[in-house]
Amino acid sequence: MEVRELFWFLKLAETDHVTDAAAQLNITQPTLSRAIARLERRLGVPLFDRKQNRLRLNKYGEVYRAHVIRAIAELDGAEERIATLIDPSSGTVAVGFLHSFGGWLIPTLLAAYKDVAPATSFELRGAAADVVIDELRNGRVDVAFVSPEPIADDLAWVPIGEEDLYLIVSRDHRLARRKTVRLDDVKDEDFVGLTPQYGLRQVTDRICADAGFTPHWVLVCTEVSTLRALVGSGLGVGVVPSAHGAPSESEATVLLKIRDQRATRPIGMVVDVTRAHAPAVRRFIDFARAKQDPQS
Repeated sequence: MEVRELFWFLKLAETDHVTDAAAQLNITQPTLSRAIARLERRLGVPLFDRKQNRLRLNKYGEVYRAHVIRAIAELDGAEERIATLIDPSSGTVAVGFLHSFGGWLIPTLLAAYKDVAPATSFELRGAAADVVIDELRNGRVDVAFVSPEPIADDLAWVPIGEEDLYLIVSRDHRLARRKTVRLDDVKDEDFVGLTPQYGLRQVTDRICADAGFTPHWVLVCTEVSTLRALVGSGLGVGVVPSAHGAPSESEATVLLKIRDQRATRPIGMVVDVTRAHAPAVRRFIDFARAKQDPQS
């Protein structure tokens, strides 16, 4: 069955007359009659009641017309959707990112991109680093902003910037009056952190290993806000990012700049090199690649 025959059926249902429908469709009457006959044979029922020179939809025809109208609407919607996807100035880009990037990196980057491509829409998915990478590989997101860099042949890493890391301690901690600290100063302390699938936890393990020790994890959680609250209650120390600006303290906690080398976490965009990307996605990737500092 050809799609055009569906339009012919609708036109005949509208006019109730083969001759009139054929004339409006600019086809011959026999061509239209044969198409309707083929359609009825395929369905196994008549679609019209024939009375003299007029054709009226019967109960089967009414049901079929309702479905044909919906089917054509779906086809039209698909064409519009595809047209949008192939237009690099519009379309939709699905972006995955770490929860902690949702407060500064993602809003800053998307606001800058909206200045050059205002018709582009975004679907945003915040999660842990491992989850974001899985969603990238599964095609649920088009690009991912994570830390640290995932090492894999199917993924490409585009550096965007980095964040300073701070040691967070309670206000009554022995180091609370300091402005800076070395990780060696807390190697024997209890640590509070995120679960291992989170990028911040992976970076914390790395910088502590560089300092010559493995943290003694006494509490792990899934939110930086929870980490801060646990530290504020005196349950351990932790490592948090600067949130790309002045570090945020509270009445219960103090942040100390870590002086160790590489006490930063790299921020980058990850793309799946095995996947073909729509023009709108490629344009966004090129834009983000050019933004070595997302606040510039």
